[in-house]
Amino acid sequence: MTTFYQLTAASLSAQQVPMADYAGKLVLVVNTASHCGFTPQYAGLESLYQKYAAQGLVVLGFPCNQFGKQEPGGADDIAQTCHINYGVTFPMFGKVAVNGALTHPVFRYLKGELPGVLGGWIKWNFTKFLIGRDGKPLQRFAPISTPEKMEAAIVAALKD
Repeated sequence: MTTFYQLTAASLSAQQVPMADYAGKLVLVVNTASHCGFTPQYAGLESLYQKYAAQGLVVLGFPCNQFGKQEPGGADDIAQTCHINYGVTFPMFGKVAVNGALTHPVFRYLKGELPGVLGGWIKWNFTKFLIGRDGKPLQRFAPISTPEKMEAAIVAALKD
């Protein structure tokens, strides 16, 4: 049985990052897009990251172009949107698929553990998965769930 900490993903700079690097942290995995109605959530995600990083929260952004082609650019374009437009400092990864035959293993695992209302499919950009310090997925949040609305769940999970 695969666990979150056995998975790896390529960073935005194409470096392989083991998810085991985040062992003991509360991890929020988000499929992102630079040209989406939900893109302003980057600011709220960064705010949560800044506020709770010292207590063990890490946000991991995974750009995806599967929904309305809202992440058309390459790594440099994504970095510019994230860093310049929204001040993102949390780790960003290379573009991934979150649905279909080419689903990235991180999302295959998370959807299997927390299938959601679409039975294992992700509906849209900015679907979020909260993973406990022990690597067990705790909660899935819909794209419309703003970072601010997730704060209470994050605070509670940080206390566990």
